[in-house]
Amino acid sequence: MTASPPPTPPFRDPRLPFAKRVDDLLSRLTRDEKVSFLHQFAPAVERLGVAAFRTGQEALHGVAWMGPATVFPQAVGLGATWNPELVRRVGEAVSREVRAMRARDERVGLNVWSPTVNLLRHPLWGRNEEGYSEDPLLTSAIATAYTRGLRGDHPVYWRTAPVLKHWLAHNNETGRDVTSSSVRPRVLHEYDLRAFRATVEAGAVAGVMPAYNLVNGRPNHVSPHLREHLRTWTDQELLVCSDAGAPSNLVDSEHYFDTHEEATAAALVAGVDSFTDHGTDGSPIAARVRGALERGLLSEADVDTAVRRQLSVRFRLGEFDPDDDPHAHSGAFDTPEHRELAREAAEQAVVLLRNDGVLPLAPDTRLAVVGLLADECKLDWYSGTLIHRSTPLEALYERFGAERVRFAEGVDRVRLRTSAGTFLHVPPAPEAPDPARGAQGALDPALLAGRTDLPPLTTDAVGTEFALVDWGDGVLTLRAPDGRYLSVAEDGYVRASADQPGGWVVQETFRLERRGEHGTGHLLRHLGTGRPVSVAADGVKVAARTPETAETPESAETPDTAGTAGTAETAEVFEVVVAEHGTDAVRRAAADADVVLVVAGNDPHIRGRETEDRTTLRLPAHQERLLEAARAANPRTVLVLVSAYPYAFAPGRLAAALWTAHGGQAAGTALARVLAGDVAPAGRLPQTWYADDADLPDLLDYDVIGGRQTYRYFEGTPLFPFGHGLSYVPFGYADLVTAVADGALHVFFTLTNAGDTTADEVAQLYTRAVEPSVPRPRRELLAHRRVTLAPGETRRLEFAVPLRAFAFWDVARGDWRLEPGRYDVLVGASSEDVRLRATVTLDGEPAAPRPVLRRGLSAADFDEHGGAALVDRTKAAGDAVTPASGGTAELLYRACDFVTGVRTVRLELAGGAGTVELSAGGARATVESPGTPGPYDYTTVEAPLPVAGGTHDLRVTLRGPLRLAHVGFSG
Repeated sequence: MTASPPPTPPFRDPRLPFAKRVDDLLSRLTRDEKVSFLHQFAPAVERLGVAAFRTGQEALHGVAWMGPATVFPQAVGLGATWNPELVRRVGEAVSREVRAMRARDERVGLNVWSPTVNLLRHPLWGRNEEGYSEDPLLTSAIATAYTRGLRGDHPVYWRTAPVLKHWLAHNNETGRDVTSSSVRPRVLHEYDLRAFRATVEAGAVAGVMPAYNLVNGRPNHVSPHLREHLRTWTDQELLVCSDAGAPSNLVDSEHYFDTHEEATAAALVAGVDSFTDHGTDGSPIAARVRGALERGLLSEADVDTAVRRQLSVRFRLGEFDPDDDPHAHSGAFDTPEHRELAREAAEQAVVLLRNDGVLPLAPDTRLAVVGLLADECKLDWYSGTLIHRSTPLEALYERFGAERVRFAEGVDRVRLRTSAGTFLHVPPAPEAPDPARGAQGALDPALLAGRTDLPPLTTDAVGTEFALVDWGDGVLTLRAPDGRYLSVAEDGYVRASADQPGGWVVQETFRLERRGEHGTGHLLRHLGTGRPVSVAADGVKVAARTPETAETPESAETPDTAGTAGTAETAEVFEVVVAEHGTDAVRRAAADADVVLVVAGNDPHIRGRETEDRTTLRLPAHQERLLEAARAANPRTVLVLVSAYPYAFAPGRLAAALWTAHGGQAAGTALARVLAGDVAPAGRLPQTWYADDADLPDLLDYDVIGGRQTYRYFEGTPLFPFGHGLSYVPFGYADLVTAVADGALHVFFTLTNAGDTTADEVAQLYTRAVEPSVPRPRRELLAHRRVTLAPGETRRLEFAVPLRAFAFWDVARGDWRLEPGRYDVLVGASSEDVRLRATVTLDGEPAAPRPVLRRGLSAADFDEHGGAALVDRTKAAGDAVTPASGGTAELLYRACDFVTGVRTVRLELAGGAGTVELSAGGARATVESPGTPGPYDYTTVEAPLPVAGGTHDLRVTLRGPLRLAHVGFSG
């Protein structure tokens, strides 16, 4: 007899709902197998035919880290398009390339860690390039479009599974794993949560990644908001993936828990489902989970919950239905359509900041193209390897003819003379393959090593002339004549070996440190190792380690480490011999040109990147000198900024200025087409460009309301406002009509192209509460639309804005409230360029006094504050208030209803000793807090406070390192 084949297990049956199939598979896994699934690299279960799986494929603006791929503009550039439909198409192209690349390389994952929806609150944030906008509505619109493209449009199966980064209130690299963002309830709900919420509610998100930082004293990886908010926004299972190394940070750097078992258990219970830690080795996480289970910190049901979420994503990706997965053969890689889309996206991202009529350039214009980025196509940490490459210079040669374009890079050309009188020399390199950094792909590109197959530098009587660039704060790169940058590999030798600066720790940056107050000698300190360069018989290398050697690359990046990373016997003293100043080359090129294009900006790996915030809005001094030299030689100077973030400069001294983010593989072509007028610019700024560093709040001040931050609250005069962007074509706005119906405000107006060429316009709709009872935004974006109009064409636009968009978070009731009253409706071309306005009166819910006798006051629910910081009430949930830095905090709670009056106040206090002063309705009280053993050991302290009946404001002053969690009253 022939044996019957074994029955198909339910988890393999595509006719069953995913939930039943997940439950069946989960029931077949052993406890150890389930525990192993909690690591980023989940192993295969061969007895069940379940393949290995990993979370995390970077795909922010193209497939990253896995070798050649189509490179689209940086995320902030996609935000500058203000075009969700374009961004959806970019997301679709990226997801198809993910599928195509996975078909030939199983290391490529389908769980993509993108997009980043952190709001661009502060322009000095090192990762500004990764976000879309400072505005939550624009951010969510772009992020939703990208996730829809990544997900695909099949109702059941997903092409890729997007994970949003980085939850929550994360805008600083300085101390990013130990600093706490103090986020009051209004800021939490009206600002930081909004971009996440709208994107998740749109239905194309598979999960989120918590950020490294703490919020209100509690690490994001144990945030109660994951449960209280995130998981309530959708019925789908969301997979929460930790950031790399963050689970260990809970103990090692944050010291929030005493043991890794406690930390891992707390993160799992809070909602982290996949632990990214210890690279590909899942054994440490598995051991911690088993230890937590043995100690009773976790139950197997907690493990099941996390594994179920992962399996849900895997089923949606079609892993268990290879014959039914519609995306199995949907991959497409480097297609003509993708190349065209990369160019279109780069063109739409260009923002015209200023123009006195010099642009667009006439076809016969004689150009001087100068600047450090004129012949560059820069990549960032989350880029793929370029297949195609276009620089502004190359594209301008092609568009205007090489005979009409004169180029000067503007580097300083120098030789470095040793104390022996010889010069650093780059020896000839043997013929060898020259792969671009990361061309072969790497699961962790931070582990890519520098090249050691090239000879190290030597010295000789003539030396090599290097191109020196100062990228700001004295951080230098040195490039050899063959285009290779000086770099240091693991063996410590200095070689001309890098095609570009890059890597997790950049090995291509140096600093010249003067020796002696009036001397000409300098140490050449290599910043990646923190050690000075020395000259030895076997070649040029960084100085050997000594007891005085700086231990970390981070410490080496500050000037005051000079002299600590090597002894006088090992560190060479160099004299910088300048062969040509870059400004001289720029003046020569600019003098005879009709128009000068100064292409300036940043290198995305230097002085403003992941792990490193910027210190100023100003252009690096080297580039300021080049710009001034060009302008002095020729008043028809145009500044073309190619950067990951805003800069401050003097636009009135320039004939025109443009900005674009690093535009990917088609960046140069896009810029040339816009400059020539082949395409009319229509990009818009996705964040405020401030005029001066003095306009900026402290980097760690997350209170956008109290700190008057972003265009919504900023009361100064920006360099360029949010939404700003000019065109070559005039547009007319007219015929504004508003109507309230069906729970929405309907806004109608006409838009006309009054020019003689087809062009895009971005129509923007804002509001402002006319007489608010609490601080409200001076402008708030309600809707926008990018429209293409032919010459003379008029189109009638309609926006339907739900009335809930006008609500604010009312701390008195702990919920949203639409305040009745008048609201301005503002239509225009930017947040400040308002062309049409009307005022509407909206019905809503009137304010109600706080019922303090019934429920007291949560200390965090203040209306106004000064000097306060929010901290964790317990390690699991809740907020408390403390004076920042142990000083004094002032709190105001408006309209407290004391009914018939009270006699006693009760305070829940913890932490150090201090004083609480209270006043309401003329009554005052001072309460001394003796302190408690720990920050979570609360005690209740009572004091007389005879407040008469009625509604009164309550003022509270905290002095000293105490924590106030709650205020109660009794009669």
